[in-house]
Amino acid sequence: MIPNSTIVTAIKEKKCLSFMYDGYSRVVEPHCYGIITADHHAIVGYQIRGLGVHNSNEHWHLFVLTKISNLQLLDETFPKPRDGYKKGDKRMNTIFCEL
Repeated sequence: MIPNSTIVTAIKEKKCLSFMYDGYSRVVEPHCYGIITADHHAIVGYQIRGLGVHNSNEHWHLFVLTKISNLQLLDETFPKPRDGYKKGDKRMNTIFCEL
């Protein structure tokens, strides 16, 4: 599978992503993008807006790309990695791009 260029651009330029996931609208600061088990592409990101299944609007998530729809690159940027981010996420078998 070829890496998603929108996600790679978002990480390289520290731009937020907007998408639907599990029926909820999310805005996320993407920090890492790669492949997890069973060759699924995934994003590790810090959700800054939107609700999720746990009704929390601000925390770390691993988002599997097959569950993402309406992916959009936003003009909104973030200055640096969020506290708690660890480079080289061990859940990823392959990392395409990370902060």
